[in-house]
Amino acid sequence: MFTGIVEEIGRVRGIEFPDGAGRDAVLTVEGPLATSDAGLGDSIAVNGVCLTVTSLGGDGSFTADVMPESLRRTALGDLVAGSPVNLERAVRADARLGGHVVQGHVDGVGALVSRSPGERWDDLVFSAPEGLTRYVAEKGSIAVSGVSLTVTHVDDETFGVSLIPTTLEATILGGLTPGDRVNLEVDVLAKYVERLLVSGVVAGRAS
Repeated sequence: MFTGIVEEIGRVRGIEFPDGAGRDAVLTVEGPLATSDAGLGDSIAVNGVCLTVTSLGGDGSFTADVMPESLRRTALGDLVAGSPVNLERAVRADARLGGHVVQGHVDGVGALVSRSPGERWDDLVFSAPEGLTRYVAEKGSIAVSGVSLTVTHVDDETFGVSLIPTTLEATILGGLTPGDRVNLEVDVLAKYVERLLVSGVVAGRAS
């Protein structure tokens, strides 16, 4: 589990597709902080995608396998050598929950529609896949490429967020331009509530 508080901006050292593009991938990322206490089998979120460390380079880098499902459901396939990425280690049980509960299980890929610079902040609008914004609420939480953000407004196709200076500087969101794709993870509580309502469990107990 993660909190959506990015610990460092890492950099892709390389991405290989052993079985051809669009299938599985082997991703190598430089992240001195993320690997400072990492071990084999540990989880590190890369742009909001929970990946398992398969090897450590000993030079501040780690390697992870990216399964076909992850390539289909995320924007990790867009990465190339040199791409900056948001990194977060799995949260410790005794740590403060600074953002919100983030699983690292991406629900879909959106794109930056527009950004409007403010005096000390930027207002960003993102598109979302069809049907995903029903899980998004104004003043609720959403993870955008692994960054826990508060939703400022939402409609059927888009949602907005405001980025403070720290977020602009400490995450890759500060460098996004319109059209750039991002990984989206909605609040897992919304999905559980919908599942309970659809399954009839809540209605059955109420009666």
